[in-house]
Amino acid sequence: MLKKILILFKIARKLALSDALKVVSKIHEPPIMVKIFFNLLSISFSSRKVNNEFSTDEEKLCKSIESMGTTFIKLGQFLATRPDIIGEELSKQLEKLQDKLPPFSTSNTKEIIKKNLGSNLYSSIINLSEPVAAASVAQVHKAQIDDNGIIKDVAIKILRPNIKKTFNEEIDALMLLAYFIEGTIKKTKRLKLVEVAFLLKEITNHEMDLRFEAAAANEYYENTKNDLGFHVPKIYWNYTSEEVLTLDWVEGTSIRDKEILENKKINTKTIASDIIQHFLRHAVRDGFFHADMHQGNLFIDNSGRIVPIDFGIMGRINKLDRKYLAEILYGFIQRDYKKVAEVHIVAGLVPQNVQIGELAQALRSIGEPIFGQSVKDISGGKLLKQLFDVTAKFNMQTQPQLLLLQKTMVVVEGVARSLNPETNIWDTSKPVLEKWLKETKDPITSIADTIKDSAEVLKRLPELPKIMDKANQALTFMASGQIPQNSNSYSALKEKELEMKSFKNQSIIGLLLLVFLGFIVF
Repeated sequence: MLKKILILFKIARKLALSDALKVVSKIHEPPIMVKIFFNLLSISFSSRKVNNEFSTDEEKLCKSIESMGTTFIKLGQFLATRPDIIGEELSKQLEKLQDKLPPFSTSNTKEIIKKNLGSNLYSSIINLSEPVAAASVAQVHKAQIDDNGIIKDVAIKILRPNIKKTFNEEIDALMLLAYFIEGTIKKTKRLKLVEVAFLLKEITNHEMDLRFEAAAANEYYENTKNDLGFHVPKIYWNYTSEEVLTLDWVEGTSIRDKEILENKKINTKTIASDIIQHFLRHAVRDGFFHADMHQGNLFIDNSGRIVPIDFGIMGRINKLDRKYLAEILYGFIQRDYKKVAEVHIVAGLVPQNVQIGELAQALRSIGEPIFGQSVKDISGGKLLKQLFDVTAKFNMQTQPQLLLLQKTMVVVEGVARSLNPETNIWDTSKPVLEKWLKETKDPITSIADTIKDSAEVLKRLPELPKIMDKANQALTFMASGQIPQNSNSYSALKEKELEMKSFKNQSIIGLLLLVFLGFIVF
């Protein structure tokens, strides 16, 4: 109990000494007691260096979060993907976060590799470099390994020492703080602060097990191995563990270096279109896409192929949502707003009692101004953002998985436009969407899917009542963005809430005893 209180105090002190509260106050006014509490904690007897280099509110907020370490960087990154919780304004600010920390020593790296892989495999690694990149969770070294008699250049990603322990202690303390806030400030109940902190814990703990990232990269590789002009680095499973990830070294040029690419006679206009097409293809065809495709994570290799790196954040969309998404985007391309409205109703994205004509009219108000813009101003990501805003007025529930797709689409389009400002998003997207919709409507494909689905249904017919119950819960989860009640995560969340309730009761009893002892002594 004392340890949690100490961690909470340290977190509150970090927040108080930063500009975070001041900046957040301009977005959401905190209660007066919270202000007093943080003002007391911010009292310092050492002189604080004032840095006026970062003067805007968003820069102050991001620099404050970055200075507070891994837990807060991850919290900021997670909240940036959830404008439905924190609002669009704060979400945009948090997208500016830079996930960079000083590297840890190479001697620590060697110890971690030896502990995870064993002495024999460690001895087979040659020419291990100093860190070439360092972030809040891990850092990367270049090295060489012997792969069946062939010397291969590899990137070795190493988890920071004790990062899981530090993160989980801090996030548990933040969860406790969220529990106290929800219990004392009733308006915060709707923000589901405890659930947000818990989801961050679940997601980041997956990210901190590098076997999960290796599995994501491997699945991504299998999905895309036949995609011309796109290459996912190979994973070396013998050299991969919970704290170590080894994959092919990417020998290429960062996509941000447009001038270097052009000097190498690489057609950047073609690359710009290819990036968008590959992203859409992975989203609608595979339902599994790279959700962190910024310029720092994309390279062009010596063969002219697009090579992504860093597979810690991936997005998934189920088959039904993919079909609806493709129908909606294609409907906008065709300017068939009635069709888009019908898809929304059939998909259950809006209530059945919504008038198709009214919804189509609202959708037209989004589409027509976009088609009236110049090519360089048209954005599929911004279209989806406006679509979610308008359909919310027709009681469309938040779809977190589509929000992640929309935000990634904005980033991907930004990357493409940096290579070719005149990239036509619609002309580029149309063939990918057309091809996928044609394939999903193809009679042979439909029959094959029907036979497969029917066999599965017949096989599991005795379990049908249970399946229907689980399906109903899953659909509720998809619609609300909450943790499903029949999952292990939900049980873990409830256990954590009981633990925090017990801790709160113990704290109150401890405080009362302290007051009682004070009366006796004084």
